[in-house]
This record gives sequence, structure tokens and C-alpha cells, in this order.
Amino acid sequence: MRDSRKSAQWLWRWRNNPLRRHDDVVEAWILLAVWLVALVGGIVAGVVTAHAADATFAKQRAERTAVQAVVTGGAPSDTPRAGTVSDQVRAKVRWTAPDGTARTGIALVDAGHPTGSKVVVWQDAQGTLAAAPPTGAEASVEAGLLGTAAAVAFAGTALAGAALTRWRMDKRRMDRWDREWELVGPRWGGHMTG
Repeated sequence: MRDSRKSAQWLWRWRNNPLRRHDDVVEAWILLAVWLVALVGGIVAGVVTAHAADATFAKQRAERTAVQAVVTGGAPSDTPRAGTVSDQVRAKVRWTAPDGTARTGIALVDAGHPTGSKVVVWQDAQGTLAAAPPTGAEASVEAGLLGTAAAVAFAGTALAGAALTRWRMDKRRMDRWDREWELVGPRWGGHMTG
């Protein structure tokens, strides 16, 4: 019996109630629609984003190759700056591009490599230095995080829209109430006792 009362209270906006206003029914349907849009849309946005990110990372892994390079200058023996999260420093390196030409550029290498030492750098199909692509596990984690962020952003936007709609409906109801009170209030002026 108690559970049926709770569900009846939860669905009060749809019940046949003499105090139910048209705005209450409209608001209830809007809220139901927004929650469905937030749930379904958030899931779809999250899945689509995760798949797109995963495809991008897979493309990076397919297009980028590791190649041996020789440190030719820079500050490879310098220690990393305090407060940095990486043990890498910028150094000038020379490597061979896929077309067989020798290239030079600046790459991040582990600290302590002297000039002339061999290091591994990553290049794209044109032979340009590129960041190392994420591993399969790293890509899965990052795609999952991006998907979750997209789902939360979509749902948050939908719920913020619902909150704005409710605020506007409440404001309209209060304005109507004020207008009605201006009409009825003066009639009660002499009948109230204090």
C-alpha cells in the first residue's frame, strides 16, 4: 500500500487532480523528455566520441613509425628542469625519412644521451617528426575518458536546458500570481484581523 502511494506521489503531475494546472502537465512532460534525451543522447554522444577517438588513435598507430635517429646537438646531457613530469629534454636529431632522405629536427629524447648516441623517434608517412602514438591500452583509456566527458557534457547541457525551462516556467507562474494578487488583494483589505 505504501509503495503505491509513493508512486502516486511521484506521478502527481499526471494524476487527475483538481489542483493540477496545465503548466504542471507541460513541465512534467518536458522533464521526462529531457531526462530521456540526457540519458539516450549522453550514451550516444559518449559511444560515438569514444569510437571516433579510438579510430583516430588507431590511424596514428598505423601512420607513424619508430625510426632510429642520431643525436647531433642541443642539450641532451642536461637534466630535466625541476617540476617537470618527464625525464626528456629537447635535442637536435638526424634520421632517415621513408623516401631515403636525411632529415634533421628537434625531438624529445631521454636526458643523458650524448651527441652521437642513437635514440628512437617517431615519424609520420612524410618523414616529419611526430609524437609517439598511444599504445592500444593507452588509446582505450583515453577514448573511454573522452567518451565519458562527451556523455557528461551532453547530459549536462540537456539538464541545464531543463533547469532554464523550469526557471522560466516558474517565473511566468509567479508573474501571473502577482497579477492575480493585485486584483484580489485589495478586496481583502478590510477583512483581515491582526
